[in-house]
Amino acid sequence: MVERVMLMGPGSTGPLNARLIAAAYRDEQEATDKVLRLGSAIDAYLFASPVPYEFARKAGVLTMPATYVPLGGASLHEALLRATLDERYDPTRASLDVLSRTDVVEAYSEVDLPVDGIHVHEELASTAQLTSFHESLWRRKATKMAITCVRGVAERLEAVGVPTLRLRPTNAGVRSALQTAGLLGAHHRLEEAQLGVVIVDVPTLRDSTRRSTPRYWRDELRLALHRMLLQEAHRINATAHPVDDHTFMVTATRGSLVAATEGFRQPPFVERIKTELGIAIEVGIGMGRTTQDAETHARAALSRAQATRQSFAVDREGRSLVPAQRAPQRQAGEPLRTKGRETLLRLSEKIAEEEAPLVVDAEGAGRMLGVTPRTARRLLRTLVEEGLAWPLPPNRTLQPGRPRQLYRLIVEKLDKDKAGK
Repeated sequence: MVERVMLMGPGSTGPLNARLIAAAYRDEQEATDKVLRLGSAIDAYLFASPVPYEFARKAGVLTMPATYVPLGGASLHEALLRATLDERYDPTRASLDVLSRTDVVEAYSEVDLPVDGIHVHEELASTAQLTSFHESLWRRKATKMAITCVRGVAERLEAVGVPTLRLRPTNAGVRSALQTAGLLGAHHRLEEAQLGVVIVDVPTLRDSTRRSTPRYWRDELRLALHRMLLQEAHRINATAHPVDDHTFMVTATRGSLVAATEGFRQPPFVERIKTELGIAIEVGIGMGRTTQDAETHARAALSRAQATRQSFAVDREGRSLVPAQRAPQRQAGEPLRTKGRETLLRLSEKIAEEEAPLVVDAEGAGRMLGVTPRTARRLLRTLVEEGLAWPLPPNRTLQPGRPRQLYRLIVEKLDKDKAGK
């Protein structure tokens, strides 16, 4: 699906001149790690379906605008058309996952199909849970087919004989999603390029004029402070200059200020100046369409911060800037789920003792873990679901019976855990 989006990309994003970067994965849950690796170099994320988008959203790693290729609407209509034209399927008695029941009922009504016999699992869940939802309904004869948004669920259901259709995005849906992602990225770029002004007020210099402190002392402090602000401004591609005896102005863009303030959580320059010069400063940040507007908003933010000790930044409409949501920093090697990691750790210890290869099958893994091959097969599937193992092509032999399914263990993720600790 990622390859399909990449092939449709040229010409689909219109005049926005967007550059597409592919981040393919074997399992939808791996999308979260892909987002973390790409970091802030991306202006907008386009997920191949709502499933990886929801995994990334719930993991809290989305710090940039994001959207996905929809699977409702035309995609569901296309699946229902395929089902009605194939005698193996009965869409009037079906189970569906991930989509909202409202969207499903609307799509069924638009093609004049009854909805009394449909069952919808709206919440995103693991591949095993969604498979169990469809399979249990089918075995109880409550349904005659399954319609799923998840590739892994379709593969498992087909393996046990459940008539299954997988929702596929239409070309129109892909093109529309590409255009939406392009617009989100362009809007984000424009937001980042907004003009921003930082007003830095130095109470020590302001108060010293009333205390008749030596002039040379004030001049030296002002020069040292100006030099330090110039260094900080250069670091974020901004400019700095004095306004009066106790005030300085830094002119920058919103994007550079977001980086300097950790998403408007921390006032800029405060900690370094306090550490190196031993004085406290007060900061106000304002956005605006012109430098004058931005300065006015920055002074208003400074006054508000001095009065309330809370908000120190306002947008170009004069409203307080809400700190951007920070992606939770997972401890190095900490997975989204722990069961697979524990299994991988036990297997890696046994492999190290026996100097065995990192490729195992159910029998070998069962022997190392002290469980039956059937249990080991289930544990290995869990590793695959959590991105801790790769399923390799079956090892076909001339002997009768099921060919051996081999798995390559990704013990490198455990090495990253140890390095982080």
